Amino acid sequence: MIEGYIIHILILVAIYCILAVSLNLTLGYTGLMNMGHIAFFGIGAYTSALLTMAAGFPFLWAFIIAGLFTSVFGYILVYATRKLRGDYLGLATLGFSFVIYSLLLNWISLTRGPLGIPGISKPCFFGFCLSANAAFLVFAALIALISIFIMYIITHSPFGRLMAATRDDEIGLRALGKDTFKVKYKVMMVSAFFAGIAGSLFAHYISYIDPSSFMLTEVILVFTIVIVGGIASIKGTVAATAIIIVVPELLRFLNLPSTILGPGRQIIYAIILLTIILLRPKGLFGKIDLE
Repeated sequence: MIEGYIIHILILVAIYCILAVSLNLTLGYTGLMNMGHIAFFGIGAYTSALLTMAAGFPFLWAFIIAGLFTSVFGYILVYATRKLRGDYLGLATLGFSFVIYSLLLNWISLTRGPLGIPGISKPCFFGFCLSANAAFLVFAALIALISIFIMYIITHSPFGRLMAATRDDEIGLRALGKDTFKVKYKVMMVSAFFAGIAGSLFAHYISYIDPSSFMLTEVILVFTIVIVGGIASIKGTVAATAIIIVVPELLRFLNLPSTILGPGRQIIYAIILLTIILLRPKGLFGKIDLE
């Protein structure tokens, strides 16, 4: 019993590692206040689920298409908000998140609305199905490692230096003749791609998705992970994902009623976030200050 529960938690850690590190690409490394990241997560989840269930696509095709389709929305979001900066950009991307949530909730003919999509199949490829959670954990961990490695390579490449320059001094970078819009849309598309494949993994693991899985509370969760781990720190984001996902789960062992369990998790998120901001303004492994 406890072994299955631990495997479940580790799978969630792997999925949210991909989601949080991909957010750090835009928020930490490029300085884009992207509060619409959870919308990318939802788009990837619904795309993969609908392709496999309604269109009969094999999982691997649905998995890849979910990432690519989500990256298109990343470009659309950057293009629509190209003249906005700072808090205004944050509000606009948050609005994008609400728009996607409303579509998932009200486009009943496609998404089934509040009823959600049940019975999503487990991943199957090359004649092998990941029906056991232990097998899914190995697959999710492998995808997480590959995804994080790719994002690490991006951030330590010459393009990664352009990302950092866009964050630190966009006007100066433009004065040198660099196209900062091109940097932004490339980063957002990469970030959205990995959020999309994280959503695909989430949908095929949980086997049921509905719009409530992609609400504002999830935005807060992912932002908390990034801030606790440290802005522009991949290893910090990975460490914070494990902390933020695992620590609130310990409440389940205290035999608390469900009316206390849910709010208790949110209180723990808030306490961890406030403690980090007060004691370590850069986060656990952050490289820049939170401003």
